[in-house]
Amino acid sequence: MTSTKLANGLAILLALAIIGIGLGYLIAPHSLASGFGLPAWPQDTGFLAVKGIRDIMSGLVVLALLAAGQRRALAIALAVVAVVPAGDMVIVLSHSGSPGTAFGVHGATAALVLATAFLIHNQYRGRTETVVAPATS
Repeated sequence: MTSTKLANGLAILLALAIIGIGLGYLIAPHSLASGFGLPAWPQDTGFLAVKGIRDIMSGLVVLALLAAGQRRALAIALAVVAVVPAGDMVIVLSHSGSPGTAFGVHGATAALVLATAFLIHNQYRGRTETVVAPATS
């Protein structure tokens, strides 16, 4: 398997997984909330819907950049998006949540997203981009 196929596969897998999680938070929020790692969740489903929309958006950005062939932008976006699961890990740990979930779910997700960004970015190391000047009359 080439590194491009591996990177594409990981990007698609990550995008579809987080979109699925986001949909779950919109459809059945309380059934997923306990798996986040925090000891307690607000009872208001509106708060959980915020997480659902955030997750869906994260996945859609990845799929849109991949579909548009914007692989360098995809690598940058993935590196930035990795802040979300890393932040989730810190939130779980700082609110007396489950360390296993913090590191095993959120930390591992952040690491996988960063690894995917690195794979995609390395495909462009040493290459120069062609800049096309705008047409003038």
